[in-house]
Amino acid sequence: MPAATTQSTKREAFGSRNVFILSAIGSAVGLGNIWRFPYVAYEGGGGAFLIPYLCALLTAGIPLLFFDYAIGHRFRGSSPLAFRRMHRAAEPLGWWQVLICVVIATYYAVIIAWAAMYTWFSAQITWGAGNENDFFFKDFLQMGDVSKGGVSTQFVPQVGLPLIAVWIVVIVIMGLGVKRGIGRANTVLMPLLTVMFAALVVQSLFLPGAVDGLNAFFTPNWEALADPAVWASAYGHIFFSLSVAFGIMVTYSSYLKRKTDLTGSGLVVAFANSGFEILAGIGVFAALGFMAQAQGTDVAHTATAGIGLAFVAFPTIVSNAAGGSIIGVLFFGALVFAGVTSLISVLEVVVAALQDKLGWGRVRTTLIVSIPIALISIAMFSTTTALAVLDTTDAFVNAFGIMAVALVAVIVVAWLLHRLPALRDHLNRRSSFRVGWFWMLLVGALAPIVLGYLFVSEVISKVSDPYGGYPGWFLSIFGWGMVIALVVLAILLSLLPWSHRSHAKDDPDYDEFLVEESYAPDAETGTVRVPDAVAEGARS
Repeated sequence: MPAATTQSTKREAFGSRNVFILSAIGSAVGLGNIWRFPYVAYEGGGGAFLIPYLCALLTAGIPLLFFDYAIGHRFRGSSPLAFRRMHRAAEPLGWWQVLICVVIATYYAVIIAWAAMYTWFSAQITWGAGNENDFFFKDFLQMGDVSKGGVSTQFVPQVGLPLIAVWIVVIVIMGLGVKRGIGRANTVLMPLLTVMFAALVVQSLFLPGAVDGLNAFFTPNWEALADPAVWASAYGHIFFSLSVAFGIMVTYSSYLKRKTDLTGSGLVVAFANSGFEILAGIGVFAALGFMAQAQGTDVAHTATAGIGLAFVAFPTIVSNAAGGSIIGVLFFGALVFAGVTSLISVLEVVVAALQDKLGWGRVRTTLIVSIPIALISIAMFSTTTALAVLDTTDAFVNAFGIMAVALVAVIVVAWLLHRLPALRDHLNRRSSFRVGWFWMLLVGALAPIVLGYLFVSEVISKVSDPYGGYPGWFLSIFGWGMVIALVVLAILLSLLPWSHRSHAKDDPDYDEFLVEESYAPDAETGTVRVPDAVAEGARS
């Protein structure tokens, strides 16, 4: 093969292992770490929740993270290509993950846009003291009621314009590629995010009432450990927190050099993510303790999660605290940075998949993928009914998209294709921390049991009680209909032929990798396996 052709099809790569680790942490550390974990921990028994949390991290989160790393690094491709190289029939799993990322990208961007606007609002306390709730829902979002007027097309400029700006920034980063775009963005944004959030935590700790908030967060409720729902909550949170089964870690690990410490990197990412979550819990509950004291109530009445915490509770804290504007700028600025690093990882799953399938260049693929997603995002989430669409889509894509594809993937890989031993050997050839039969047991047995339990629980919950009280037609479109469409489209995309320019057809990086893998000593016995083609030639 001519050198020019080889160079043109060579797979992109991160500049170094450290850049990969920063990018993986950037993907894992997202909005959920800041606005979801503190409340989940508080509801799950405070300090006692750390026990099921650590159990979930060690027995499910880290093993599944290794699972994703092994697939992406061993088969050197985006999620669809990696699963296809594992087995032709497994390709739909990859496209299922890609389509989930398309959905997530459309609404994730608007939350970043909200946070960007609230960073500016915080500097001036635009909402006015005591008006935080009405300002967000009525003045800022101009929220409408889907049960009365259906889905609105009324454009809300203060949401739409920053949303356009977010997409421009993200598309530029994506177009620059893995090394110059994603790698450099994470190298800059992750240290900034860490410094900003550490400053926020320090400032929150000196607020009056901060100790009450910390006591509420850390005081253990040992009785909660007897509640199966608390353990299910811990496993569910860890699963989403580490970005496993999104296709993100499969894609990112495919950009690693062949000789990379996979499990060592995974441990750094997992514990860094958990460390950030605990830091977020300290900062958030210290601030909520101040809010409770200012309102003359207890922390239980101020503790909340998600959008309510970020855009109602924290503006209330900003309005009442000395130096509140600084707290607001740090908090919402951190949300912006955390959101951007996560969004580019979600989009990379889609861009990499199309690039592998069609063999297009980086800029062309980025524009063809990102611009339509951006237009859909702006059209759907710059309207007065955006919050209802976001709430429903997020709930269903998490429960019946990510959780379902993870469940199916571990069953297919472990029980139908019997690939866990090969993935174990691949990890052990390259890693400082070796895995064995216990890892295979966790991935092949415990993970399906936990994921199956969570999935069935979600199905029962959403069938017995219509989600959010939204009308049936609305849930049929943005809930159940979307979930079914993802599966159907994934199968259809897997049936489309791969381009003759595709990396699946001619990938020198993968070919070199196969040669190296073929002559590598077996991780358990130390013997060298001779490639089939070489053995065949020797016999002839």
